[in-house]
Amino acid sequence: MFRNYFTTALRALKRNWSYSIINMLGLTLSLACCLLLFLAIRYELSFDRHNAHADQMYRLTSFNRKSTDDHWQVGMPLPALPALRNDFPSLTHDMTMVYRMANVVVSVGGKANIATKKFQEGDGIIAFAEPDYFRLFDYTWKSGSPQTSLTNPNTAILSERMAEKYFGAGNPIGKTIRVENKTDFVVTGVVQEPPATSSMPFSVLLSFASLKQFGASTNWDDWQSTYGGAQIYLKLPDASANQPMAAARMDKQLIAFVNKYHEPDTARDLIYALQPLTSIHVDTRTDNYAKRTVSKEMIWAMGLIGLFILVTACVNFVNLATAQAIRRAKEVGVRKVLGSSRGQLVRQFLGETGVLTALSMGLALVVAQASLPYVGELLNIKPGGTTLFDPTVILFLCTLGVLTTTLAGFYPALVLSGYQPIIALKGKIRASGRGNAQLSLRRGLIVGQFAISQLLIIGTIIAYSQMKYFRSADIGYSREAVLTVLIPEKKPGQLESLKAKLTGLPGIQSMSFAMTTPSSTSNWTTGFRFGDSDKEPDFGVLMRPADTAYVHTYGLKLLAGRMYQPADTIREFVINEAFMKRLGFQKPEQMIGKLMRVNGEDMKKPIVGVVKDFNAFSLHQRIEPSVLTSYRDQYRSLGIKLSDRQGGTEAISQLLKEIETRWNDTFPDFVFKYSFLDETLANFYKTEERMYLLFQLLAGIAIFIGCLGLYGVVAFMVETRTKEVGIRKALGASTTNIFGLFSFDFVKLVLVALMLSSPLAWYVMDQWLQKFAYKIDIAWWMFALAGLLAVGIALLTVSVQSIKAALMNPVKSLRSE
Repeated sequence: MFRNYFTTALRALKRNWSYSIINMLGLTLSLACCLLLFLAIRYELSFDRHNAHADQMYRLTSFNRKSTDDHWQVGMPLPALPALRNDFPSLTHDMTMVYRMANVVVSVGGKANIATKKFQEGDGIIAFAEPDYFRLFDYTWKSGSPQTSLTNPNTAILSERMAEKYFGAGNPIGKTIRVENKTDFVVTGVVQEPPATSSMPFSVLLSFASLKQFGASTNWDDWQSTYGGAQIYLKLPDASANQPMAAARMDKQLIAFVNKYHEPDTARDLIYALQPLTSIHVDTRTDNYAKRTVSKEMIWAMGLIGLFILVTACVNFVNLATAQAIRRAKEVGVRKVLGSSRGQLVRQFLGETGVLTALSMGLALVVAQASLPYVGELLNIKPGGTTLFDPTVILFLCTLGVLTTTLAGFYPALVLSGYQPIIALKGKIRASGRGNAQLSLRRGLIVGQFAISQLLIIGTIIAYSQMKYFRSADIGYSREAVLTVLIPEKKPGQLESLKAKLTGLPGIQSMSFAMTTPSSTSNWTTGFRFGDSDKEPDFGVLMRPADTAYVHTYGLKLLAGRMYQPADTIREFVINEAFMKRLGFQKPEQMIGKLMRVNGEDMKKPIVGVVKDFNAFSLHQRIEPSVLTSYRDQYRSLGIKLSDRQGGTEAISQLLKEIETRWNDTFPDFVFKYSFLDETLANFYKTEERMYLLFQLLAGIAIFIGCLGLYGVVAFMVETRTKEVGIRKALGASTTNIFGLFSFDFVKLVLVALMLSSPLAWYVMDQWLQKFAYKIDIAWWMFALAGLLAVGIALLTVSVQSIKAALMNPVKSLRSE
């Protein structure tokens, strides 16, 4: 019986090969999209799940009620770890601190005729960690012991990749690496590289006992200062289903902890709370060591878009199957006369759908495998993070195949199997007509199909407009042609020497040493006291330590007063408009001469200038009160304003070589590293850029699948109305009249789809835009443009068949059967 179903299905598909190809192409694309989106969603949701105790593990975070947004801090004061162990003795060995290092130089060799090799390691590669770190996080050890490898000071653990990078194929145990040209660490262990789905992607772990000696921080007793790279992780006792309740109890206990160790003014506005390890990757309110988060809304959006595309392909199948029903009416009549039951006919037609779906599944696997590298790059999925040939993925594809067969084939099977034999054999089944329920269904499905497409088109247009705004928004300073170079150390005379060497180079307009560029992810926020007040206000200020050339180099606009005088320490301040307004002043001139203290200092210093507001963060956040001041010890970068970045690639390359040569002369023990400011700022919006590209790609696929179905339906309509077209042409109808005959109804359906999709698209994209402090307004023209695009695409699709029908010889049309 099944063999008969299979043979009959193949014959039916071969007989209607053009419609089979249309259906197979639509199903292949939709199944491939669903498969790739499933891989992406699975990848995002699997972060940190490789740890055996992932459901019991938490990160300690804090929130200041004074904050103007919902961003939570992940950095903890250094004395917090011993205090927590003292107050929560049951968690002593289930609690650890990790101290991440950024942009570190690692040197290898340099002894006994061995040349020194230097490596510039980026953010998230190197960290100081305690031995207890390995009680919480799972690593596969190749050599060494998780209990003892980091117990002693000046010890290090390397991943296999880093061990090979530093020492080649030899055994690295007992060998030495030098970090930042000041401290040696002996390799005592080798582990496998952390999984791609890890929020702790460290490849070099240094003993936490060496941190104070290394001099990474001087705030060992300071509860007020935090560094975002110093994070505390802990594991709560296993409470199974009551794990959230255990975390809630711990959060309540942390209230007393905050009151105990923080100053009353600080404790009043400070909250400590546990964040589940498995939520770190999908919580956009916080940062992580991997520097990558994906919102839950984005994950839901990917899932819904995949479902939409699958439904669109199934709609094609239903439309084409019901449109072709009249062709198979006599077949059904004959089968019923010969004794076939309705159930047998349903199974036969479902079998046909199943065969088509199975073929599409095979092709979808090929398409998905070929597209996986591109999709991985688009969605920032690390190589090796996903694979198609995995039991879970294959099971998902099979489930998807069954679902598709049911969605696409069940209704057509019921329609075809329900024909009365006598009516079917007499050929009285109508293909169209006002009272035809199938025609109404097809129209409804086409409306739904185009509503999905227009939803994605509108989303793409709005996302594009927001991305364009990111690139062109006035951020209060010049981002063009600014080169940023890292400063690794500040020995006496070094900064002055470097500046002297670079001064006079053709192509350099100005230079400025500073802690950061005006917009940065690395920020110093501190409290202050204004005037004669002994209390700090209910907000802090962003410090931007920089030399006096900062304003000119970055194009900041001085509204009143002057720039502070050159100095190595804090002597005078220049503030921004946001700071002025938060203090209750309206005119910049009113601030000149006012006194203030920052960072707990006792001496008051004058405000000598006010600059126009600039965005210290990305456009996700509002402009914060900011203070510019001199402070040589905090200078970490050199901003170089180029005279002309349009001088050609060769000229820029030559200038970079000259800068690198002079930088290496000044810092011979370090590795030269630079970036262009506009490219750095573009990285702030990588997530949104990926979303826009994803919307663009999936909208195109959804439109293409919809057009395939529309093309097939119109082709069948043209075929069934051949004689009508011939009669109309014989009576004088023009090509335009015939085109309008087939086009007008579909234009109406597209417009109905636009009216249905617009409110939903507006709501979804408005919610997305709420994430940005600075955003575009959703305008009417965006919906009008989407409608015009959809109508144009529909008319283009319909025109192929309708013009073909209009150009047909009426004599041949009237002779057709």
